[in-house]
Amino acid sequence: MVKLTGPSDSQSEATSAPREPDDRSDNAHRQLIGYIGLALPLILWLIAGWRPTGLSPRWKPMDSISAYYYSGAVVAFVGLLVALALFLITYRGFDNKYGWVDRLAARVAGCAALLVAFFPTASPDGYPELPWWTPSNRIVHYASAIILFSMFALFCLWLFRMTAGDPPPPDKQRRNRIYVICGIVILIGMTWAAIAGRKEQPIFWPESLALIAFAVSWLVKGRAPRTIANAVRDTLS
Repeated sequence: MVKLTGPSDSQSEATSAPREPDDRSDNAHRQLIGYIGLALPLILWLIAGWRPTGLSPRWKPMDSISAYYYSGAVVAFVGLLVALALFLITYRGFDNKYGWVDRLAARVAGCAALLVAFFPTASPDGYPELPWWTPSNRIVHYASAIILFSMFALFCLWLFRMTAGDPPPPDKQRRNRIYVICGIVILIGMTWAAIAGRKEQPIFWPESLALIAFAVSWLVKGRAPRTIANAVRDTLS
């Protein structure tokens, strides 16, 4: 039987990046995870500025990513975290002896993202406290955030770097270097946030730094640069 391939099929094949033989997920899935992480700080800042509450300067970043729960961007905050959690929980990883670790780490990260969304931190200074909020919400929130970013670092420093080849091909070696850099940046962001938090200083920027590093690692793992380059080439040709 001859398989008929229409224009849309050939275009999709041309613009998509290659998958590994044992890949149980797909590159689009990883790219969506990366794009959500990359967009999260910017979208929250933009929506909160567009819908000011009058309780803080309009375009000034809030003290933390989590503080946007109390801003006009609360829907985006919860919605993006829930979307991120669903993509992580449904991530299937690779069909190898460490595949179960892939799936476990993604599910732990996804559940942690849900807890971060549904158990908010304390209200920022000058903002009214929610009538149902208790200190236990803050404990769950911070513990979940630590677990979430720890899983992000685990993917960068270990899971994303695994390969069947020894030594890995040059392209894989280059990507591995990016993963290591992203993992180190995530750890730096976590440490920076912990120190700033103890000093009661804003942690928006260290959290954003860690989120960007997480996003870059998933976009690289999902071959986003190649997908974008192929799409631009096809558009211009």
